[in-house]
Amino acid sequence: MKKTPVSRASSDMHLLLRWILNALALLLVTRVVPGVTVDGFYSALIVALVLGIVNALIRPILIFLTLPINLLTLGLFTFVINALMFWFVSTLVKGFQVSGFTAAFWGALVLWAVSWITNSLLSKEY
Repeated sequence: MKKTPVSRASSDMHLLLRWILNALALLLVTRVVPGVTVDGFYSALIVALVLGIVNALIRPILIFLTLPINLLTLGLFTFVINALMFWFVSTLVKGFQVSGFTAAFWGALVLWAVSWITNSLLSKEY
């Protein structure tokens, strides 16, 4: 089924809204988790974009490679992978600092929780 221009615009707007909400969630993380800082909203937008790309490209490979330990820990090792991805992005994006693994762990956890809530609210709208 071919998308009409109206549904394409709606889909693009939904993606843009999710990107902005994830950037705002990241700003909330900097308020809640000590050791996570971002210079401003523009930096938060860049971090949200890079984090989305890293989670789409690198995270599935890491999940696959760590499947045995993930099975042994009943999936809890995924939290470690999420923290490592969060920490890794801080090395890539200027203006985003994570002071260590503990800050990365809690930052990734809070970001996931806020993003989950906002995405579930958005899925009810669309």
